[in-house]
Amino acid sequence: ISALVDGKSQHVPYRDSKLTRILQDSLGGNTKTVMCANCGPAGYNYDETLSTLRYANRAKNIKNKPVINEDPKDAMLREYQEEIAKLKEQLSQIKMAPEPDA
Repeated sequence: ISALVDGKSQHVPYRDSKLTRILQDSLGGNTKTVMCANCGPAGYNYDETLSTLRYANRAKNIKNKPVINEDPKDAMLREYQEEIAKLKEQLSQIKMAPEPDA
């Protein structure tokens, strides 16, 4: 968690913790993630609750930057369609322009 929060480390040691290993795709990946910390008020839950709150305090500072996953072929197709639309617009403007007198 500390490596994700700092953002300085190139390598994030997900394997150091079972929880971070399970959440690897969500924590440092390309997703929007919601985490809930469950705490118990009973005295016998004190250590577990404290550990959970410490984890949640660190985890709240993780910043993901999700982007839409797009197949490179689909991206090229979309770019070509946009270019075709622009060229058609330019062509229609040229056709509508008055011809200069000779």
